[in-house]
Amino acid sequence: MNPNASRALYVAVEGPIGVGKTTLVQGLKKRLQARLVLEVVEENPFLARFYEDRDRYAFQTQLFFLMSRFRQQQELLQADLFSPSTLADYHLLKDRIFARLTLRDDELMLYERVYTSLETQILQPDVLIYLNARHDVLLSRIRKRDRPFERDFDGDYLASLSDAYRHHFAHYAGRVPLLALDTSDIDYVTSEEPIDRIYDEVLRLAGR
Repeated sequence: MNPNASRALYVAVEGPIGVGKTTLVQGLKKRLQARLVLEVVEENPFLARFYEDRDRYAFQTQLFFLMSRFRQQQELLQADLFSPSTLADYHLLKDRIFARLTLRDDELMLYERVYTSLETQILQPDVLIYLNARHDVLLSRIRKRDRPFERDFDGDYLASLSDAYRHHFAHYAGRVPLLALDTSDIDYVTSEEPIDRIYDEVLRLAGR
């Protein structure tokens, strides 16, 4: 008998803005009988101002996100291993990707000191899913969801962010099994079949 079979799974999904992270975890929820841990975006009081003036508000925005995400991740350490599985639409690593893209050298130096003191205190997922998509697809999805603070989204910033994600995962050497997917032509909003395939691959990588 597989000793992992009865243990709850923790699966985290990462990727640039608009790639479909939340939609995917919602699709996998029933299959894994999992609880959802969703990134808190709208509660960041600096985010709207960050999109208006990135240089001025990058550090405040990033530090708020880091502490908010860390608090959520800390709660996972308290979970019973035999409680329902967990699906998260982010991993703390995203914070460092964004920070290295937006912060000035002196800000980044201070940020890194805080980040490195926190990253060892979180639970690592059993499987990490990295989603990417073409630039035009990301922009289309961002416009479609129509968040007020994203209505004048900077396409150049999005392209830089996607490049930063690609670079990070091109050199990925983590211990957590990685599932990388291009979602440009995957429709898991109206079709169940792609979700089934992803679910099967997650189980395989988790050794289930």
